Amino acid sequence: MAVSASAPPKQPWSWRSRAARSVLYQIIALGMIGFAIWFLAHNTMLNMRVRGIQSGFDFLSSPAGFDIGELLIPYDSNDPYWRAFLVGVINTLRVAIIGTVLATLLGTLLGIGRFSRNALVRGICYAYVEVFRNVPVLLQLLMWYLFMTTALPGPGDEKSILGLFFLSNGGLSYPVPVWGPGQALALAGALAGALLSWLWARRARRLFEQTGRPRPVLWPSLLLIVGGALAGWGLGGAPTDWNIPAPGTFSVNGGSSLTPEFLSVLLGLVLYTASYIAEVVRAGIASVPLGQTEAASAIGLSKGQQMRLVALPQALRVIIPPLTNQFLNLTKNSSLAVAIGYPDVVSISNTALNQTGRAIECITIIMAVYLITSLGTSALMNWYNQRAAIKER
Repeated sequence: MAVSASAPPKQPWSWRSRAARSVLYQIIALGMIGFAIWFLAHNTMLNMRVRGIQSGFDFLSSPAGFDIGELLIPYDSNDPYWRAFLVGVINTLRVAIIGTVLATLLGTLLGIGRFSRNALVRGICYAYVEVFRNVPVLLQLLMWYLFMTTALPGPGDEKSILGLFFLSNGGLSYPVPVWGPGQALALAGALAGALLSWLWARRARRLFEQTGRPRPVLWPSLLLIVGGALAGWGLGGAPTDWNIPAPGTFSVNGGSSLTPEFLSVLLGLVLYTASYIAEVVRAGIASVPLGQTEAASAIGLSKGQQMRLVALPQALRVIIPPLTNQFLNLTKNSSLAVAIGYPDVVSISNTALNQTGRAIECITIIMAVYLITSLGTSALMNWYNQRAAIKER
């Protein structure tokens, strides 16, 4: 007759127990940190009250009284401060998200290019990394802004590209569709196609693990997304109306535009961060044992297949952690946009601080925005790191 093993009795809490002492030390440390935070906050508020300095976040409901030149949502100078901060946060996220995507694509191509058999391609990639990585990002932002505002032609002499795009020191103007039901259905179809492509990628990965035969993912995914968008566009009546820009006397009329401030910030951050991402990708690929690529070559895989199916999946374990740091650096470096007048959250906070005198509150908002953004990015990349980890069978 089998006797079931009973769980060992719990040891009573004792000062001699290492576990009990570690818990007690942590409680004491948290208590001291909490007391220090309370003391600093209380002392600061007391000194501000003695000097007659107002405090609190009640100013957020007051009219801002200033205009913002870069808007993605409706805003007027009579709107409250909280809406002005919201505009600044959206502008910051706009640069961070687009910049992260573009820097990742460019940095990955440069990192892979360092392993090219073509000496010219290797040299160009190496020179790019060494030049852009060793020039401070603030100088690059100023350089691109000066180029946008002084080297490009002024109003009335815009550079035309195919008669649809116009580039001048006022920014880049481009055509946009006239929004209607057809465009909404096209967007819904593209989202449905993206969902189907994600399901197909999961199935292709599962079939590859079971059979060892790779299934195409890129072209079927593009076909699903484009096909879904075209299907939605057709169901919506296939609208063809576009708002096309046209040069005027003082500016380009119609269409939509990207300001020189936004273009300068985006170019500077993308080109600077891509040089670091390129080194991260290069180091990750170099960490893959040479025998892996030799084995892939022995079974007849091409150089592209070796990189895509063998080297990169294994290099991701090394690439993702430092790549997360570069994403965080790009987001935090976007605060330098205030130097060229781009209205991000730092610029809006500086204006609000000068008008209201609420320095602590405005700085707290800036800290909260970058803290939440950084923690969100870290959480997303940690999740992706777990998904990309090679799991042994």
